[in-house]
Amino acid sequence: MTERQQWDRVRDSRMSEPGADEAYQAARLAYELGRTVRELREHAGWSQTELAKAAGMTQSAVARFEAGGTVPTLTVLERLANALDATLTVNVTPRSHVA
Repeated sequence: MTERQQWDRVRDSRMSEPGADEAYQAARLAYELGRTVRELREHAGWSQTELAKAAGMTQSAVARFEAGGTVPTLTVLERLANALDATLTVNVTPRSHVA
């Protein structure tokens, strides 16, 4: 069995465990939020330290967030958005139309 096949088996086994899908979705969301903030920061030409100072955070907190290591509160997201001169928009939309 190849290393890839072994990894696929481990992944499939872990994803079948209770709560695995929810944990995966939370990690995906954290990664996407972090990537978006990093892109905005880089577009502004700021370092993580500069963003941290503007948002009232530490550089290490910004680094963890940008790496997808934490899921921030809405308050932290708002502080980051304000520091980046961006608008935080949170939407909850139905997946299908309910008649």
